[in-house]
Amino acid sequence: MTSRGAVGRCPSSSWLGPQLLLVCLLVSRSIAKEVSEHCSHMIGNGHLQFLQQLIDSQMQTSCQIVFEFVDKEQLDDPVCYLKKAFFLVQDIMEDTMRFKDNTPNANATERLQELSLRLKSCFTKDYDEQDKACVRTFRETPLQMLEKIKNIFNETKNLLEKDWNIFSKNCNNSFAKCSSQGHQANPMGSIDPQLPGFVFHLLVPSIILVLLAVGGLLFYRWKWRSHREPQTSDSSVGQPEGSLLTQDEDRQMELPV
Repeated sequence: MTSRGAVGRCPSSSWLGPQLLLVCLLVSRSIAKEVSEHCSHMIGNGHLQFLQQLIDSQMQTSCQIVFEFVDKEQLDDPVCYLKKAFFLVQDIMEDTMRFKDNTPNANATERLQELSLRLKSCFTKDYDEQDKACVRTFRETPLQMLEKIKNIFNETKNLLEKDWNIFSKNCNNSFAKCSSQGHQANPMGSIDPQLPGFVFHLLVPSIILVLLAVGGLLFYRWKWRSHREPQTSDSSVGQPEGSLLTQDEDRQMELPV
């Protein structure tokens, strides 16, 4: 009885194995399909409108904001560029994009932050957060910074709609090339392009001050010399008369008796 019962249970276990495997495959496919739809349609036109709202509401100013972002000249791979930029955009939204609470701009920024947190599942991270390869410091106006962020979301949206799994690409080689170029081969490459303009604005006032100082010194010397010239001319007028008198006296003394 026991042997027959044991034999009777064997087919059930052999039947459950393939069934469980089939169930796991179906579940994994449904999860993959859900993730693909999730990533492909996560960024909507409404999110891009939020960014446009932030751009349109900014005051036009020449004041610049300092932030770190991907150097596109070093990282020319579009997928790796967006992978690196995505996490930097998160930092900018948390640390730089600050608005008064309960305002339209603050609410729009909050929605974008929530979106970036959901998007994390669509990206694989190939580098440490402290890795600054392919990253440099930018000095741009708020409008320029927001335009840059909007382009990142727009390009990410387009790529995800074509292939939801595109950001699983391994970019370690691209980041390694970028690191060797930026930190070793060209130390001058880290100089910000805005620096020459800053130096120009700093040097021009200094040169003007030096020219004013030199001009003031020359003017003072001219006044001093013009003040001394009348005194010397007065003394020279008296001196010839005296010299002539002394010459006549000398001649009289030399005349024979």
